[in-house]
Amino acid sequence: MKPDLLLLSGLLSDETVWADVAARLSAAAQVRIITFPQYASLAAMAQHALRGAPRRFAVAGHSMGGRVALELWRLAPARIAGLALLNTGASPCGAAEPESRGRLVRLARERGMAALAADWLPPMLAAPPARRPQVVARLVAMIERQTAESFAAQQQALLERPDAEMLLPTIRVPTVLLSASEDAWSPPSQHETMRRAIAHSTLIVVADAGHMAPIEQPDAVAEALREWLAGI
Repeated sequence: MKPDLLLLSGLLSDETVWADVAARLSAAAQVRIITFPQYASLAAMAQHALRGAPRRFAVAGHSMGGRVALELWRLAPARIAGLALLNTGASPCGAAEPESRGRLVRLARERGMAALAADWLPPMLAAPPARRPQVVARLVAMIERQTAESFAAQQQALLERPDAEMLLPTIRVPTVLLSASEDAWSPPSQHETMRRAIAHSTLIVVADAGHMAPIEQPDAVAEALREWLAGI
């Protein structure tokens, strides 16, 4: 029987970021993508993910979704068969984050979501040149479908996030950490620190990708998750 797999979306993300990976995993798992518009706390996002979830499931979270996955582990560890944490982190809010995140919220409110996309996306992406125009177009359209108020709520959730580092040594299920060679937001070194704290976990670094690895390099990400699922 195929395992149930929840794919948790990140900041400003709908199904777009996960869609290519989900299609590639359809033979390996029963896949459900979960998004978090309007949610202002990671705990509320985790409760949302749990509603309607199967009794036991694997969970993969991208960016903010990775932090939600750790909250799921905090809330319901017995239900989780495996964890995949992609382009993410476990640390509490840093000193510079209120200003940097607040600037983006002000930009979205004052100039709109298209202006936010033009400012926010380029530093995060490192997709190969042949794929980049398609990736950018899909992500810009995704961001323009969101609202400034939903973005502000998600940013509040991240600013008020609990310290999840203490959870890492308690994880005892198959775990894969996935970073990308050009991810400056959640670099490989950050994932290596997490890997050392999680017993028997694996770190995979995807080449030629940035913070949006699932849509930038879906073949590589899907293959990593396929191997992880096979060990659950």
